[in-house]
Amino acid sequence: MSVAGVDISGDVGTLSRIAGGLTGTQDVTGIDKSAFERIGLLRDGGIEWTGFFNPAVGAAHALLSTLPTADEIVTYHRGAAIGNAAASVVAKLINYDWTRGADGALTTQTQALANGYGLEWGQQLTAWQRTDTAATNGVSLDGTASSAQGAQAWLHVYAFTGTDVTVKIQDSADDSSYADVTGMAFTQVTAAPASQRIATAAGATIRRYLRAGTVTTGGVTSVTFSVQVTRNATAVVF
Repeated sequence: MSVAGVDISGDVGTLSRIAGGLTGTQDVTGIDKSAFERIGLLRDGGIEWTGFFNPAVGAAHALLSTLPTADEIVTYHRGAAIGNAAASVVAKLINYDWTRGADGALTTQTQALANGYGLEWGQQLTAWQRTDTAATNGVSLDGTASSAQGAQAWLHVYAFTGTDVTVKIQDSADDSSYADVTGMAFTQVTAAPASQRIATAAGATIRRYLRAGTVTTGGVTSVTFSVQVTRNATAVVF
């Protein structure tokens, strides 16, 4: 689990809800049709979890106890390999509720409710957290075929030492010749923790292979980060 560039995995006991999709459909059948027509309505979703009290610096309590009102990026990484499933959401952290059992056990409950884009499932483009000590081209992910409905990507930066680093996504038709994907370069990072969501234009073609690379203009000593990418199988309007 990552929240705003902070790894809270060790402070999460169970995930009680990972859900998202359309809130419903609307019947838009015209009088000139002989069958029903429906369109999807708003996208929604969220991630909810039970956690443990950990007051250590950089742990969950320091982040969640402030009840931030700004949008935060929350990502669930299922496993630690490139291609594994991941789910991300731009969300409001609604609560940080405490429960103390009669035996003294202390747990917390947190809801991250979507704000703007809904929950998006995708694939890990890094093997959970990746650390680069210089500009690096990452290992590729085979999407089996190109797609033509655009894509979104999510970044968490957990630690950074250096002047600057930019994480970008490239694609290839043959896993040999790569080029930058338009709209798939994250904002330059100069400090951590940090997180961001980016997206291509709707209907953009994404070639079969993808990889995450890092570049720098002033120098990078070390950067630890994770990337999720989501190819759209159908046209999506946000």
